Amino acid sequence: MRVLHQDRGTGEIKMMIETLDDLWHLYNIIDEGDMIISVTYRREEAKSDKIRAERAEKKRMVLGVRAEKIEFHETESRLRILGVIEEGPQDIGSYHTLNLAEGDVVTVRKTHWSPVKLERVRRSVEDARRPRLLFVSLDNDEATIAIARQFGMQEIARICTSGSGKMYEQKCSDDYYQEIVDKVRQLAEPGVPLVVLGPGFAKEALVNLGKSKEPELFGKAFVYHTGQTGMAGIHELMKSGIGSETVQGSRAAQETKAVEEALERIAKDGLVAYGLGDVRNAAMAGAVDTLLVLDTEVRKGGVEEVMETVENNRGSVMVISERFEAGKKLEAIGGMVALLRYKLS
Repeated sequence: MRVLHQDRGTGEIKMMIETLDDLWHLYNIIDEGDMIISVTYRREEAKSDKIRAERAEKKRMVLGVRAEKIEFHETESRLRILGVIEEGPQDIGSYHTLNLAEGDVVTVRKTHWSPVKLERVRRSVEDARRPRLLFVSLDNDEATIAIARQFGMQEIARICTSGSGKMYEQKCSDDYYQEIVDKVRQLAEPGVPLVVLGPGFAKEALVNLGKSKEPELFGKAFVYHTGQTGMAGIHELMKSGIGSETVQGSRAAQETKAVEEALERIAKDGLVAYGLGDVRNAAMAGAVDTLLVLDTEVRKGGVEEVMETVENNRGSVMVISERFEAGKKLEAIGGMVALLRYKLS
């Protein structure tokens, strides 16, 4: 995300959407009731001829919509915002849907920007500078290719050997390793590290072929041994704490490590509090070192006061994506947990 303009007087922040991850950040930044202003397309008014209006071509215009419904569609690479038009050249009072995508410029106007929302804007700009991760998790029979995004781990493709004898809905190839190399070449982007992992020697075979076919890409690949393959192998790598600084510096790895530490402390009755009541008490006492909150809980509201209290007492707040494996585990224990500095009575 790139911040183009910020006006504290009007409560407006104008942003450029650069990646799919930015749409996820906006999904968490925008609240119902916010004014969202962006370029869109709508048919020109023609009150005297309804038939002609229905057939008229849509024209480009800037509209301001009061958000009533916000939907994130990762498969379509779209953020949809439905609401009533309050600003623009026509159709004031009518409903319209803004479809935001990569490359669009959007202005978000809020009556009040909470510290949590401003921190999300700051984080979106910071995350844009971080490389994403491209994973290939494989054994002798099947390869899973996935990308670590800010909103979660996204599985892109599965490739299996034609002689594996397994039934999958993905593509099976007679030239197994070459097919993987071709797919990785299609997905690779400058500055995005490639991580190859799995049990056995399939990963080494892939990297050796990759170095001969795509030396620039596979020559810099990080290779790790895991006990599992597929998405389970990727989660194992993220959870274990092994790997390069690039892997462990990713947002996914940070969130995974923090949630796993919280679960370990719970199991050992350590320095931890979970559940809104206990976490609030710990925050008021200044005992919270790190607060982990599920992003869905933030969108529901009612937790920002706790988050602000933690930050005011020099603690840190980490908003965990519900789409990561770590987010699912956090949801299972109530969506909020605090790593404490000291034990509370």
